[in-house]
Amino acid sequence: MADPDPSLLDLTVRELLDSVAARTPAPGGGGVAALATAMAAGLTAMAARFGDGAVAARADELRAAAAPLADADAAAYGAFLDATRRPRDEPGRAEAVSRARADTIAVPAVIADVAAEVAGLAADLVLNGNPNLRSDAAAAVHLAAGAAATAAELLASNARGEQGAAERDRARELAEAARVLAGQVDRE
Repeated sequence: MADPDPSLLDLTVRELLDSVAARTPAPGGGGVAALATAMAAGLTAMAARFGDGAVAARADELRAAAAPLADADAAAYGAFLDATRRPRDEPGRAEAVSRARADTIAVPAVIADVAAEVAGLAADLVLNGNPNLRSDAAAAVHLAAGAAATAAELLASNARGEQGAAERDRARELAEAARVLAGQVDRE
């Protein structure tokens, strides 16, 4: 019997694209940001391997960390929706919503962290790596910067009051730093 909710990582590219485009709450921006981060890390690892290879292993670690965040984001958002659909007067609803909201904050916070690190590794490869792979490294910077910005935006929309405020501010800083790196590689 087929798994009703297969991992996004197990879908074909066509199935993944159809899943993203479907009229469903997830996968959405967070899952796409996680997968874009993983792809950026893959490009970074490839570009590194055509040079001295120094950052390839770290890029592989970041790819492995980012990819499952696509499923984690979908699960967090699904749990949040379930919590918010509980009757307003149900005992424990507020606590359930708060716990679920915490996950909708935590996952994009990690995506932003990983994406920002990938952008940094890739930007260094644009400057110091194999010149024949400069455009691939630059693509990785841009993908990672876009993913960091997306994660920061999602986190900001999930934060409420003090819950998530520190994470929101950090994600915005990381996204801005990645955006600056993207601008720098454009000038190279």
